[in-house]
Amino acid sequence: MATECFKRNSYMATSRMLMRAIRVLEFGGPDVLQLQSDVSVPTPEDNQVLIKVHACGVNPVETYIRAGTYARKAELPYTPGTDVAGIIEAVGNGVTNFKEGDRVFTSATLTGGYAEYTVASMDTVFPLPEQLDYKQGASIAIPYFTAYRALFYKGHAKAGESVLVHGASGGVGIATCQIARAYGLKVFGTAGTEAGQKIVLESGAHEVFNHRETDYITKIKESTGDQGVNMIIEMLSNVNLSNDLQLLSRGGRVIIVGSRGSTDINPRDTMVKESSIIGTSLFSQTTGEREECAAALFAGMEAGWLKPVVGPEYPLEKASQAHEDIINGTGAFGKMVLVM
Repeated sequence: MATECFKRNSYMATSRMLMRAIRVLEFGGPDVLQLQSDVSVPTPEDNQVLIKVHACGVNPVETYIRAGTYARKAELPYTPGTDVAGIIEAVGNGVTNFKEGDRVFTSATLTGGYAEYTVASMDTVFPLPEQLDYKQGASIAIPYFTAYRALFYKGHAKAGESVLVHGASGGVGIATCQIARAYGLKVFGTAGTEAGQKIVLESGAHEVFNHRETDYITKIKESTGDQGVNMIIEMLSNVNLSNDLQLLSRGGRVIIVGSRGSTDINPRDTMVKESSIIGTSLFSQTTGEREECAAALFAGMEAGWLKPVVGPEYPLEKASQAHEDIINGTGAFGKMVLVM
């Protein structure tokens, strides 16, 4: 009883604290991301934890939600951000697997990650291994959970098959290369810069191609002996989908991870090869799927092949610039993060 009273008193003290956080009061461009310094630190309820955020990942989907163009509408006002890494500050009733001071990362938050503190449900919180820093911790959840889901739940990847990671130098692309290589696939990747191509090879791709070259599709076909690839993990389907269908082998499948608009394809391109176009969204992940994915990823951390690559870093007050750059930048390189 005394312990529970102490916890409640600690929560009340915490709730009176103020923090800096990004708030979205209306949908629109990057400029609607407002830094506020008088936001109350949230209080964890039952089965929740309060995390002092050290880093938070920035993801393209957060720009779509902010703009109000995504299928999932956020309730205004809100704080963006899902994949954070930091230290447990307090725990709610019923939390037994974490304690104050633990290093953790999350796959989701309840109050938003673009903030100095956030609350998360304990089933979306994971221990951060000592060999990874906080910026790497903020680069795990969305990229690696998405890559695993795309490869295995939607793509049904098998060892010995081939996969093209179309846009492989960003957070999800790097994660896909590392996972696919570890699970025995032949990995092809693309990137638009020399630095990007280098990191793709270092992340496990057997071959890499510059997708800014006009003949890179022909080069990929030649590299497969004109047999095509079994699977394509596609980051920008509104640009690449039509070409993807030409690159597939018989029975091949394109897994759509990202799209920034509409596109035109010829449905006949799917008929002769009996190929498939499959969409994926991490929002559809079940608790069981999340637990299985986490187990696979922790095995990768232990084995040493899961190595998050941190890309551009921004302070919290530059969140609007981060949103501008993640969409309009000249070339992806690693996972973009905000640092507190």
